[in-house]
Formats: sequence, structure tokens, C-alpha cells
Amino acid sequence: MTTRRKFLTTAAKSAAAAGGLATIAAPAIAQSSDPIIRWRLVSSFPKNIETLYGCAEVMSKALAASTDNKFQIQVFAAGEVVPGLQAFDAVANNTVQICHSASYYYTGKDTAFAFGAHAPFMLNTRQQAAWAYHGEGKKLLEDFYRGFNVVAFPGGNTTTQMGGWFRKEIKSVEDLKGLKFRISGLGGQVLTRMGAVPQQLGIGDIYPSLERGTIDAAEFNGPADDEKLGLYKVAPHYYYPGFWDGTSMQHFFINSAEWDKLPKHYQAALQSAAALANIDSIARYDVLNPPALRRLVAAGAKLHAFPADVLDSAYDTTMELYEELSAKNPTFKKFYDSQKAFQKDASLWNQVSEFAYDSTIIRELRR
Repeated sequence: MTTRRKFLTTAAKSAAAAGGLATIAAPAIAQSSDPIIRWRLVSSFPKNIETLYGCAEVMSKALAASTDNKFQIQVFAAGEVVPGLQAFDAVANNTVQICHSASYYYTGKDTAFAFGAHAPFMLNTRQQAAWAYHGEGKKLLEDFYRGFNVVAFPGGNTTTQMGGWFRKEIKSVEDLKGLKFRISGLGGQVLTRMGAVPQQLGIGDIYPSLERGTIDAAEFNGPADDEKLGLYKVAPHYYYPGFWDGTSMQHFFINSAEWDKLPKHYQAALQSAAALANIDSIARYDVLNPPALRRLVAAGAKLHAFPADVLDSAYDTTMELYEELSAKNPTFKKFYDSQKAFQKDASLWNQVSEFAYDSTIIRELRR
């Protein structure tokens, strides 16, 4: 055994002994007898959305490096093997072994899918990670996904998204009445109850639909990704925050039968690579979004906060929706009750830690 391998083996054992995320981060050391495994991964994202699509590439490269290239995963963009929103199904039926997608794309199967990514007015990015890695969410999500023949690991996050692009200003709840808005999922259900008319469109259809007036507004992600679409040219009013996407955690979904066949150290290597992709995406968005927002404003985007009455009405409407969904779906209720309780405690800490610090810094920078 080489000196390098002895060092890595010792480091792996030490990390594993530390427990928690250290166990996930422990590197897998490939041996000469290890099997050669080749998997295909389908992404729900196109290549031009580099950070989201790139999560799968970050994971794949890290996995290959930690297994001496014996476990390789080839990444396919949305549409190259299956349409982006069919990625989860391709894994569940073992068309491919793994996909990279967002859980809330699949609320049509079960509304509880929302909580793996984000539900309106629920956890922020740090809270979602804490709940999914170390909170009650870990077991809830594991059991839930296993019911669909899938194993999942967090593998990316957009952080808090923007509230979208609007052709006209939104000054009150009344301005939402009849508004044709490109949005889906539970956020779309909330806005439907507030009088808007949700529209489901592919990414490539957003700009021409806004330009022709077929839709009045559209949400996508944050400044770094939104800038690529050029929406400010036809819908200049850029609102925040995207209350339906206070965070957006993506996952690597793996066919459970294929996962169970992997050697344990390959499982550890894949889990570690997924965790790397998760934190890498958060860091990349925090680097890319600020200059993108400045460029958008310089190019003519008009930045607005949603009026307080819009946010208050949206919150009340969301809570009513959650009560109804909880009454109909015990699984939804289990997830919602768990996240609501976690949010209550986490927000108390956030109030005197991150929020207090960030508010202080913002105030001082404005003096």
C-alpha cells in the first residue's frame, strides 16, 4: 500500500469515527479488486443552466476521483435520454440508475414530494439542510422515497429564489387577479387561490410568451440563471422574495435496487460526492448572483419587494391550503408537522444569530 493510500485510509477511519457529516465526507479508497461500474444519470436541467446542471458533473467527477475511476457516472442533460420532468420516473422504473432533479416537480404523484425541495413559506436553505441531514426529515425522506423504489441524497440548492418577472407592477393583491403567471407546484396552487392563473411552460417558451403577452409574469430562479433568459427586456419588474422557493434543494435520486447492489465503500463515495455537489452549488450561487443582479439592474430591470399585503395574504392562503392538504393526505401532514415544528425552533435561533447579524451588517453598509 502506498504512503498516499495509507494516509487516506487513516483519514477515512478518523472521519468516520467523528460521526455525523464527517461520516458522509469520509473518502472511499478503491482497491484493485473493486468492480468497474458504469451508470447513466439524467438531469432535469439543460446544460445552459450551468450551476444546476453542473451539480451532477461535480458529483460525477468527485466519485470517479475517489474510486480510481472504477465507478463512473455519465451525465445527460434534460431531453437527451428522457424529458427533464420524467427524470424521477426513469430512475423509479430503472431506465437509468440515477437522476438529478427537484422533488417538488413530482407533487402530481403526491403533494408530500414538495418537502424534499421546498414548500411555500417553509424552511430556508440552512434549515432545510439541517432538517434533511440531521433532523427528523432524514428518516421521513428515506422512508418516503423508498416507497417509490428510490434512494435519495441532497445534491444542490439554488438558495432563496426571486419572485419573478412581471410586465406590470404589483401594488396590491388586486393586481394578481387574472394574472397569467408561469409557475407550478404548491406555489401555483397558492396563487390560484389569490386569483392568478398559473401557466406551466418550458424554459425556452418563457421569453416568447412574455413578449407576445400570452403570459403576464414568470418565475424561474435567481439572477444568475434569470439573466440568461433576458426576461428584463419584456417584463422589467423584478420582484422578491420568491416565497414559494425560500430554498430549493435538489437531490440525486438512485434506483433502490441498484443502490443496494453497490459495495459499501462505493455507497460512501457516492454519498460523499453528493454532499460536495450540494455545498458547491450553494457557494457558486452566492458568488454568481450578486454581480448578475447588478448587471440586470444596470440593463433596466426594476427591482421591487412584494408589497406587505401580498405577502401576508399569500401566507394566510398557504396556511389554509396546508390545512386542507393535511386533512386529505396523512403523509403530507406528517411532513408538514415536522417542518413546521422544526421551523419554529430554528427561527428562534435565527432571530438572534444570522438574521440579527445580517441586519446589522446591511444597516452599517448603508450608513
